[in-house]
Amino acid sequence: MVEVGSRVRGFLRNRWLVFVAAMWMQSCAGVGYLFGSISPVIKSSLGYNQRQVAGLGVAKDLGDSVGFLAGTLCAVLPLWAGLLVGAAQNLVGYGWVWLAVTRRVPVPPLWAIIQWHQAHHSLDLFRGKKTRNTSQYYVLVKKMCILIFVGNNGETYFNTAALVSCVQNFPKSRGPIVGILKGFAGLSGAILTQFYAMIHSPDDAALIFMVAVGPTMVVIALMFIVRPVGGHRQVRPSDGTSFTFVYSVCLLLAAYLMGVMVLEDLVDLSQTVTVLLTIILIIFLLAPIVIPILLSFFSDDDETLSALLMPSPRKEEASASTSSEEQQEVILSEVEDEKPKDVDLLPASERQKRIAELQAKLFQAAAVGAVRVKRRKGPRRGEDFTLMQALIKADFWLLFFSLLLGSGSGLTVIDNLGQMSESLGYEESHIFVSMISIWNFLGRIAGGYFSEIIVKDYAYPRAIALAVAQIMMAIGHFNFAMAWPGTMYVGTLLVGLGYGAHWAIVPAAASELFGVKNFGTLYNFLTVANPAGSLVFSGVIASGIYDAEAAKQAQQRHNSTLLAMPGRVVNMVSEAAALKCEGAICFFLSSLIMSGFCIIAVVLSLILVYRTKIVYTNLYGKPRT
Repeated sequence: MVEVGSRVRGFLRNRWLVFVAAMWMQSCAGVGYLFGSISPVIKSSLGYNQRQVAGLGVAKDLGDSVGFLAGTLCAVLPLWAGLLVGAAQNLVGYGWVWLAVTRRVPVPPLWAIIQWHQAHHSLDLFRGKKTRNTSQYYVLVKKMCILIFVGNNGETYFNTAALVSCVQNFPKSRGPIVGILKGFAGLSGAILTQFYAMIHSPDDAALIFMVAVGPTMVVIALMFIVRPVGGHRQVRPSDGTSFTFVYSVCLLLAAYLMGVMVLEDLVDLSQTVTVLLTIILIIFLLAPIVIPILLSFFSDDDETLSALLMPSPRKEEASASTSSEEQQEVILSEVEDEKPKDVDLLPASERQKRIAELQAKLFQAAAVGAVRVKRRKGPRRGEDFTLMQALIKADFWLLFFSLLLGSGSGLTVIDNLGQMSESLGYEESHIFVSMISIWNFLGRIAGGYFSEIIVKDYAYPRAIALAVAQIMMAIGHFNFAMAWPGTMYVGTLLVGLGYGAHWAIVPAAASELFGVKNFGTLYNFLTVANPAGSLVFSGVIASGIYDAEAAKQAQQRHNSTLLAMPGRVVNMVSEAAALKCEGAICFFLSSLIMSGFCIIAVVLSLILVYRTKIVYTNLYGKPRT
């Protein structure tokens, strides 16, 4: 009985259980990728034009990416508290949007003037009495944008908690961990779409209700499991097999969802078949739980069980260890200052030998007082940076703007996918929303896997994988512009894979170049590139060109029906037509512009590769292949 209790406690502290729970959380944390399915409902029910819908999309992207508050709360509070705040924001934001769309509450205007009153007292010396003065302030705000922002901002808490806990639990496998977690976030659009198909609601607004309630319930159920559990003490030789199993489940899950989407597109499935397909999906999602179960209850490795149950080190021991590490870090930084420049060009074994000799001399000299080891100013690349220290580094801004151009253009496609498919004559836009979600998922899995091979087997900068992803996106945007037969299928494939790879490669590269100590803060700053790019590409370029082309087509319809339809009816038809653009011209120019910006992102990534080659050589040594 005692052994069973110990194994249960070990199961609850197993880092693989935390990882699996984080995967489940991420599988419903990417509700922003459903905006392509939600936006047509909001647009039709509230009477918005494409520019207004694009404004809502930018608010969604800002909510999904502005994570300074989330990073701060997750650093100073327990992770469950941050997750609870995120769940509340998701419920309130999207819940109120659902109430507005279904007319259960008064529809908040897109634009509104909010008035504040500020009262203060002053002493009237002449009258000898107090008087009250009131100042009025007026602020112009987008109420619907605020609701979308609040709802989607809950995702930043989910993503931050999942990434921070798992990166700390798997410090030696950052690439695969980030890729898989971000992959499930990208796949959540297809997963939630399948659950919505099972509900089979004739009301399109029910999707918004599911987005408000579903993720909130999942996060509340898992918020006490997702946490750091001392994963550095749980590293075992079986980790490779466990990762292989998780990768296999991911690939099977993506293939299954793709098959289901194609089947639903070709055949009108009955409700019973749809429910059965969703149950199989749930089985795929639950499959990874066998890893912590096997490790905790069916493993005879006593060392594993003792590591799981081992208490955390005492503060005194931790502080002593920290002091020793800091002292050694000072010596190592002094070695960097004193070593000859040609040492970095030597083979790995010879370079390590020379550095060890120099380090021993410095230790001996410092011990007898012959030299005074001084602490240098600021970290070097590969060490732990604060946000302010990273902001003055060119490498950080190269990574930021490369992400801005690449992910911003990809997010523009995701946000406008419903309108893009409608303009080309496709009636079922949710099929492409699900497909790009699947390619997004595979791009994140592949980005984490192949970039890990690049850095560990070839000791080459991870940013080279980023450049390859951006080349794929440039080709995908060009394909959208040309509107060839099947362009929606090819374009969603290339843009989805490239966009997804960004979110596996960039966080891992940032942790390698700027350390893991302040990873949450650095990651949340980099994610600002996503809405910044979307603001320019979607909020200004794509929506502006779309509305201009829609206005031209509306005028042409007006002229062609002027003789047949008089007066008021003509005006009504013209106003309705102005909201919709048809044909390849709607996104031709904007797709070409985004393709060009992706080429610029490739150049920035290659510059980063050139600048950081020596860093990756020092981190990973001589290539193994």
